[in-house]
Amino acid sequence: MTSTSDPRDLRAQLETLTTEAFRPELADIDRLPTLDIARLMNGEDASVPAAVSRQLPRIAAAIDAIAERMARGGRLIYAGAGTAGRLGVLDASECPPTFNTDPAQVVGLIAGGPQALITSVEGAEDSAELARADLDGLALTALDTVVGVSASGRTPYAVGAVEHARTRGALTVGLSCNADSALAAAAEHGIEVVVGPELLTGSTRLKAGTAQKLVLNMLSTITMIRLGKTYGNLMVDVRASNDKLRARSRRIVALATGAGDEEVERALAATDGEVKNAILTILAGVDGPTAARLLEESGGHLRAALSGGPAPRG
Repeated sequence: MTSTSDPRDLRAQLETLTTEAFRPELADIDRLPTLDIARLMNGEDASVPAAVSRQLPRIAAAIDAIAERMARGGRLIYAGAGTAGRLGVLDASECPPTFNTDPAQVVGLIAGGPQALITSVEGAEDSAELARADLDGLALTALDTVVGVSASGRTPYAVGAVEHARTRGALTVGLSCNADSALAAAAEHGIEVVVGPELLTGSTRLKAGTAQKLVLNMLSTITMIRLGKTYGNLMVDVRASNDKLRARSRRIVALATGAGDEEVERALAATDGEVKNAILTILAGVDGPTAARLLEESGGHLRAALSGGPAPRG
């Protein structure tokens, strides 16, 4: 997909998008008291979860497909421009400290590269060719998943990423905030969270951005749950890279096992600080090396290691 060279054509496209619609009832918003504007904005934001809920079956189907591939070594790759791209990079960057994933396992691509995280890179979002080049730089495989993210659902970078990923046999997901979008149509799993016109006309960093953040939270978090990165609602694969996370690690082991402080410290010392392994040493009564072996045999799923059964399928 290439961008149009005629600004009139682009204007006509934008005028058809719900996310770009003008709301005449808000034309005097700048004349209202600050508290009233805040109430209006808060009311707008409150409508977003309901819009997400209408897409939950599609979201769940996408997650199951993503987890199945990641369980076999695939990667989760987000691709977007502007706010959408930044949200993808944010979600990807939070997976290593939260779930102890390899930084290459969940990747965020933003049109224009890292510079675009803080400054606008003119023209980058209009380039499907740039998306193809960025994906080729990752040596895409059929085990990977590419999630195109675009509020409008027409951004050439996001649509181009999804279209190119399909030619490589990768799983594709299209996340947009307009119905009948080109992005959703291009992907195997189309997720269209229609949040309606924004408080400020066309400012899709607002409701649309919030909706995208909520869905990306689900895609990564529930995928990691399916991959055994949690035990119940405890982040047992957390990477203890600072004092706060080391304290959290000790608390997680205590919550999972009911053990006292001294036993928790011994277990973490015996497992080089690996929370999941420490829990297994306490609950199964095994030493550190045995815990590591049991977890390897169970594909990293703590419940399976405790029961002696095989890892659940993604």
